[in-house]
Order: sequence, then structure tokens, then C-alpha cells
Amino acid sequence: MAPRSLPDRLAAVAALGDPVRRAVFDLVARADEPLGRDATAEALGISRRIAALHLDRLAEQGLLEFEFRRPPGRGGPGAGRPAKLYRRAGDEVAVSVPERHYDVVGELLAAAVSESIGTGADVQEVLHRTAYDSGLETGTRATGLESALAEAGYEPRRDPSGAVDLHNCPFHRLARRYTDLVCGVNLDLLRGLTDGTGDLSVRPVLDPRPGRCCVRLEPA
Repeated sequence: MAPRSLPDRLAAVAALGDPVRRAVFDLVARADEPLGRDATAEALGISRRIAALHLDRLAEQGLLEFEFRRPPGRGGPGAGRPAKLYRRAGDEVAVSVPERHYDVVGELLAAAVSESIGTGADVQEVLHRTAYDSGLETGTRATGLESALAEAGYEPRRDPSGAVDLHNCPFHRLARRYTDLVCGVNLDLLRGLTDGTGDLSVRPVLDPRPGRCCVRLEPA
């Protein structure tokens, strides 16, 4: 599944702003089994119509999942229509402003350490290769370099010289604490992403400056 865009994630979180809808979500999230509209309405003291409205809105935003199932012991002709049952979705929804993606670094580190333990390869070499390959895969799927950078949270801006400045670092806090490690991984990630898009007009280089990502895409 493709990562959700920031507007989609903001919309999902905003859906919980309604107190009744939040109560519906909390009820379903705590339940041991999927809940239907009748059970939700009864538990919260609201009408079935209101319960259905909020349950379906939460499902539309990807916060709940649903299935159709008949109650136990009821089947065959005359059993009636299956009930629509809701449960909490397995995927998390995270929003940060400015946009941060610490999970990306975590997944790269976990993959590199796992491979290093299994093969005995140098973990730093594996990490940089893993970062490049991850960027390459992302770039291959993208419609263009700048759109890929924007979707990844870098806030790219191309200047008159053709260079691309990255006005946001998705790994800001980690980069401040572990600069050499994280900026090196970021450089390999962006090298892979650039190669994946096939954009030959720029090349990623380390160029740390205040208020910018540590990587800049200079004219090739």
C-alpha cells in the first residue's frame, strides 16, 4: 500500500475532532470483537442512524475496517442480511508539522542490522546500500523528482541555477543527534531516489546549512 499523503492523514485525524465520533472510535478500538451499528448505538446511547454515520465516516478515513458477517448460529435461507461489523484498522495514522518520517530511518536501521546479523556483513555498508535501494524503489514509482521529494516531506524548491534546495529535513531530530550517521543515510536515500526518477539534471551532495536539509541537489 502506498504511503498516505499529508492531506489524507490530516483529514483522518480531523475526523476524530467530533466528540461523538471519537467516542465511537474509542468504543470500537477497545472492543474484543468487531462491533455492529446496533451494538455501537446501544453502548453510547445514540440512534442507530447516528452510529452508522460515524462508523462509515471513520471507515472512509481508514481509521476503521469492516466486514459483513452473520451472527453465530444464523445461516442459510431466512437468516437475513449479514451485519456490517467494524474494527480498528491495523495501519497507524501519524501527523507532524513540519513533516517528519522517523519511521523511515527506523526501518532502514532494522533491515540493515537484521541482514548484518544474518550474513556477517558490515552493518554500515549494508545500511548505506539499503538506503540507496529504498530510495531507488521510491524514485522508480514516482512521476518525477520534485513530486517524489515533496511527497517524502523534503519541501523542494528549485532555484534559477537549477539546484534543488530541500527546506525541510524529515529526520530533523535524529540528524541533530546523530549527524554523520543520519545525514549519510539521507544522502544515499536521495541518491537512490534521484537515480530512480531518471533525472540527470542534478546530483545529491552533502551541504548542511541552517534551516535546510543536510543534502542539496546541485546541477549535474
